[in-house]
Amino acid sequence: MKDREWRKKVQRKRFLRNSNLILYGRLAVFLLLVGLQVFILLVTDMPMFWGVLAVECVLVLENIVKMFVLKKFSHKIACYVIDFIGLLTLTLLTRTSLVSTLCMVILSEFYLSTRSFGANVAMAAVWEVFYLAIRVTTAFVWENEIDNETITGTANDMLIIVIHFVIMTLALKLYQNNFELEEIVEQLDKSNENLQEAYEKLEETTAIRERQKIAKDIHDTAGHSITTVIMQTEAARLIIDKDPAEAKKRIAAANLQAKNALEELRTSVHLLSGRMSGHTLKELLERIVADTSNGTDIAIRADIQDVNVDEEKAVFLCNSLKEGLSNGIRHGDATAFFFELKQDDYALSFLLSDNGKGADTSRMQEGFGLTGMRSRAEALGGIVHFASQKGEGFEIEITLPNRKKED
Repeated sequence: MKDREWRKKVQRKRFLRNSNLILYGRLAVFLLLVGLQVFILLVTDMPMFWGVLAVECVLVLENIVKMFVLKKFSHKIACYVIDFIGLLTLTLLTRTSLVSTLCMVILSEFYLSTRSFGANVAMAAVWEVFYLAIRVTTAFVWENEIDNETITGTANDMLIIVIHFVIMTLALKLYQNNFELEEIVEQLDKSNENLQEAYEKLEETTAIRERQKIAKDIHDTAGHSITTVIMQTEAARLIIDKDPAEAKKRIAAANLQAKNALEELRTSVHLLSGRMSGHTLKELLERIVADTSNGTDIAIRADIQDVNVDEEKAVFLCNSLKEGLSNGIRHGDATAFFFELKQDDYALSFLLSDNGKGADTSRMQEGFGLTGMRSRAEALGGIVHFASQKGEGFEIEITLPNRKKED
């Protein structure tokens, strides 16, 4: 909508500028025409004075109509014929040498009104013929012959008319090019403004996505750690009367896990920024498995290859394992897990299954964690598949491309 309004504004500006050029140009041409006619009248001998005045009055009125009333060229043809007859009459009455100047003044008005180069060339050629006819007619009327001086003067004047055509054409072309250049500059300014707005929107979108990414990472980290702490303290509560020593051991483990939770929240920021704290992906995954199983009744069998992936995928895989373990324990009451991470030349395969109570995936609503896992996998060019049936556990399968984009 803004671009459309801006284009309309530019079009209005172009129309007004062209209209002003034509209007002011016509006023200047008309004043110059009147000034030349006054000068001719002042130097005219008295016997011819009233005849010259009458002709000039006709020319003035005719040019007012031509310049400020009539719009179409077809309507102005009769006016140009009157111009020719008037100039011929003035030349016959006064033998004025200003006839070529008057011709150029009349042509200037035409050049201003018609921007077509072809039309300007044709009009200039016609008036060259008109001027030649005027000079030849005047020579025969006054001298009864055409001498060398007349030929030389006529040739010079016709050359001047050609030069006037070239100058006017170039001036109008430069004016038009200058105006188009101003439009281009305005368009560039407008484009820069649009780019700036787009950049600001992109920054805002990027900030939102980054906040969502951080929120998901904190959710995965804190959720997994707190789930482990709950499992350890719950186990301690159940055996505190029968085996106080074991309960104390599990409470100590829960306390240690709670302390580690804060550290994990801090390191999650490091993971988001690409700093893996010097650990390999396999070491990070093994640590997650150990933190979950130590001090609890949760059994986890893991088969983890020492894969080589970029840090963004490593963060995603760590968070996915945390999310899968936490969901299995909290929502599925799972007590055993199988985790596998493998890769080949084309794909990286992540598989996590549990022995929990499962769910009907056709009716299951994905929560924040699973939804974020799916969207993040798709952003990395991979896919996520959730499989489960009631009483049959829950399975998460993630497949990510392993080849670099340039390959």
